[in-house]
Amino acid sequence: MKKMYIIRKNYEIQAIISLKDSVKNNYFVLFKRENNLGNFRVVVSVSRKIGKAVVRNKIKRQIKAIIYKKRHEISQKYDIVLIVRDQINTLSFQEKEKYLMELLTKANLLTQ
Repeated sequence: MKKMYIIRKNYEIQAIISLKDSVKNNYFVLFKRENNLGNFRVVVSVSRKIGKAVVRNKIKRQIKAIIYKKRHEISQKYDIVLIVRDQINTLSFQEKEKYLMELLTKANLLTQ
C-alpha cells in the first residue's frame, strides 16, 4: 500500500476516533472522518489479544491488500480507522474480504 493511503500520526487517529462516527460488525469497527485531501487514508489496528506479532502483521497485510485492491471503489474523501476484533482468526481471506466490503457499504464509503 502506498504511503499516500496511510495515516501514521497518533493525533490524527485519535481525532478520527473522537468524532465517534462508527460502523460495526462482528469482525471490524470502522471510524471515518472527511478529509480535504485528494485520496482516502486508512490505518488498521489489531489488538494483542488476537495473537503474536506474526499473526497480527499477517492480518494487517491481508486487510491492507483488500483495501488496496478495491481502492478505486472507495470514496476518496475520507480518513478511515479500522479496528479488527478478536473473531477475525476464524475467517479465511475471502470471508475477510466479504465482511470488510459489507462494512464499507454499510458506512457509505463505496462509490457505486
